Amino acid sequence: MAFAPTPRQLAVIKSCVFLLALLPFFALVYLVATDQLVEPLQYITRNTGSWTLYFLCITLAVTPLRRLSGWNWLLKLRRMLGLYAFFYALLHFTTFLWFDHFFEVQEMLKDVVKRPFITVGFIAFVLLVPLAVTSTNGMVRRLGGKRWQLLHKLVYVIAPLGILHFWWMRAGKSDFNKPILFGLIVLVLLGARVWWARAGKTGKPGSDPRV
Repeated sequence: MAFAPTPRQLAVIKSCVFLLALLPFFALVYLVATDQLVEPLQYITRNTGSWTLYFLCITLAVTPLRRLSGWNWLLKLRRMLGLYAFFYALLHFTTFLWFDHFFEVQEMLKDVVKRPFITVGFIAFVLLVPLAVTSTNGMVRRLGGKRWQLLHKLVYVIAPLGILHFWWMRAGKSDFNKPILFGLIVLVLLGARVWWARAGKTGKPGSDPRV
């Protein structure tokens, strides 16, 4: 029998997930405040970028985990996890805009156009913004369920763009281990959705087109 938490248990689970998701941020603040980083800017940039990808992958993993485990309550965590992906992406972008360009938006945009890996990362961040803005129940009602779901399928574009951004960033040092790992994870998570969607169209037992 699938585990089904009570409302109180679910509230505890949500609180724990919320606090755990903040730990990387608190750790980063601590390291900066105690001056333990040799290259703070580089560390902050890479750390926030990595955690953006972690949370994108975790968010994409919710649906497969729900299907395989029968734990439908996992869907109640997906919005929070997606917002944390945006939170770390925002920190990543703010680091770039602040420390690399000192909030000179025009200079920042020139850099975006000139450097392909930044272009791809910037596009991924911009696409994340409407997903964060429309994450509330009120926006779901305003947009309507179908349009809201269609809009939030942008995450299927954002995740590959984020990995491509990471890949190109690592290309200078020929260090592709982590980009390849992220790429394989996203490939599996998106591939599972494609398989289930096709199974749903052919009416195979156990198929569920709501992926």
